[in-house]
Amino acid sequence: MNTVQTEAAEHSDANLTDNPPNGPVGAAILSAAVGCCALALLAMLGDGSAAAARWLTFYVPTGPLSGVTTTAVVVWLISWSGLARRWRSRTVAIGKVNTLAFVLLGLSLLLTFPPLVDLLLGK
Repeated sequence: MNTVQTEAAEHSDANLTDNPPNGPVGAAILSAAVGCCALALLAMLGDGSAAAARWLTFYVPTGPLSGVTTTAVVVWLISWSGLARRWRSRTVAIGKVNTLAFVLLGLSLLLTFPPLVDLLLGK
């Protein structure tokens, strides 16, 4: 290999290590927040609707909580899989991903506060 090719190869390797793809990391962060938000929304839905509570009852002794948690985990895994596949070799704006994740986590936290949920459900 001549000097020009060697320098070009070293330069391309340096670019890969200087700015590696962070898409898989962003996918993990955002999908975790999506899963938390799904858990909060499903819990509110199971609490507010008798039909939804019946639909979410996967294991009778546990009641709707069994379906709420199982469905939230499935939503998390699907979102993680889809985002990880889509962002596999990309560099994403991790600041925007983190901001969106924190917004979803804040919403999730608010939706687990019983007085707020009762207000939203009209109880």
